[in-house]
Amino acid sequence: RVPEQQKVSESPLSWFRGVYLPPALHPLNKTFVKGGEWQDVDSTQEKRRAFLQDFCRKYSSRKKLQTHLVHLVSRIYVEDRHKVLYCEVPKAGCSNWKRVLMVLSGLAASANNISHDDVHYGKHLRKLDSYDLKGIYTRLNTYTKFIFVRDPMERLVSAFRDKFEHPNSYYHPVFGKAIIKKYRHNADEEALKTGSGVKFKEFIQYLLDSHRPVGMDIHWEQVSKLCYPCLINYDFIGKFETLEKDANYFLQLVGAPASLKFPKFKDRHSSDERTSTEVVRQYLKELSKEERQLTYDFYYLDYLMFNYTSP
Repeated sequence: RVPEQQKVSESPLSWFRGVYLPPALHPLNKTFVKGGEWQDVDSTQEKRRAFLQDFCRKYSSRKKLQTHLVHLVSRIYVEDRHKVLYCEVPKAGCSNWKRVLMVLSGLAASANNISHDDVHYGKHLRKLDSYDLKGIYTRLNTYTKFIFVRDPMERLVSAFRDKFEHPNSYYHPVFGKAIIKKYRHNADEEALKTGSGVKFKEFIQYLLDSHRPVGMDIHWEQVSKLCYPCLINYDFIGKFETLEKDANYFLQLVGAPASLKFPKFKDRHSSDERTSTEVVRQYLKELSKEERQLTYDFYYLDYLMFNYTSP
């Protein structure tokens, strides 16, 4: 914690360089939870929180992370009415969570009527890094912080399918062209011009390349680098695999209106088969044994932190 005598007016560069926020397991406020149906979900939640805390205690370096608090919280969305902070993990229900936050904050009457573009490009929700240092620090220490995660390979394949197997005016020209140019031998002019048709194996070559032709992207960045779970004490850890139950229990925990339920609909490409274990298996067949192992190694921390079984 930053010493209380530290002045808020100090430069962020000097104040939060090397910040270290050790995890602490605070009891959840269950005042709003009604009915005994949530007992199993609550029990699972407590186990997840204890597991992550134990992991962080065992494996995290005691050295201070050389970064700024403003960077640590750059993926966290704020909902001030119900005092919640949500760290966005793409491909783990984030679009519908943003819809829910808009309803909680009074920006929309229903989550079902908010378009995908409005969710991601409407700029209706504030991120934690948009507040001053005192505002960031106060919210981190008093709001309920939550995160939803997903099996790393499922999340990776889901991101690839979404961004490269459908027309996309950003990912094809920015990532696709660079990937095809570097990893496809004898690429034809059309592919080089449009960046469309990236193969999963080529995408993995890009992912594992220490000299990537184009940088990382939040859709396949590790959760450990998006949300810093050992530096920020998340009060609630939801999983995509139990999304609906976890989400609706969380909404009760924070006193959301009884009428608000987590949306069930698939945000985009609704006719596509959902990315399941079997779908992932088919994609992994395209890789060599070494590539599969290196991809697992890339997400090793995410597997460990959130107790996912290695493929």
